[in-house]
Amino acid sequence: MSFVEQVPGLLVQYGYIALFVVVALESAGVPMPGETILISSSVYAGAHHASVGHGGFNIFLVIATAAAAAILGDNLGFWVGRTWGLTLLLRYGRFIGVDHAKLKLGQFLFLKHGGKIVFFGRFVALLRAFAAVLAGANRFDPKRFLFYNALGGIVWAALMGGFGYEFGLQVENVIGPMGLAGLAVVILVSVVTWRFYKRHEKRLTLEAEEALPGPLMIHHGRS
Repeated sequence: MSFVEQVPGLLVQYGYIALFVVVALESAGVPMPGETILISSSVYAGAHHASVGHGGFNIFLVIATAAAAAILGDNLGFWVGRTWGLTLLLRYGRFIGVDHAKLKLGQFLFLKHGGKIVFFGRFVALLRAFAAVLAGANRFDPKRFLFYNALGGIVWAALMGGFGYEFGLQVENVIGPMGLAGLAVVILVSVVTWRFYKRHEKRLTLEAEEALPGPLMIHHGRS
């Protein structure tokens, strides 16, 4: 059973703690299903209409927990990147699924787009786990990072949480022909989105290799 498949059980057993830990670890640089657990928590909150102090999940606490975890985790990742650069990821990244090609792609996008990566990286699966580390390694201004990181974490948690919650509210209506048709559309959109992402990942990886041939640029020490 993959870790993603264990998400429902983790939520039932550990609640907000599981949500916080998974999102924080992913943001700090460990590939984890942060978005999956956020959406799962939000769907559950919508389906059960939980209120604060009455069990289950409350959507406001779900969003607040995810946003806080994202901000804290990203700042930890930024500190790691600023202190040790890419050295640790180059040496040990293969153990967490971050190979040389993905690191180069992340650095290429960061150098090309600057601060936008800090904000929008929160919404891209490929960058979410190590955008903060790259920001630190590339000497991004700490104050600007804190601003864009906080903004991105809050917007990401609110949007993903809101979508999941709205879907959860409609779960009870997903029955009959119309419900099945709607469910089919959701599945189709998910497949198309995944294929689109995979095609662009390959293209961007080639562009990164052309723009940054050879070993990755590594910044050592503190500035």
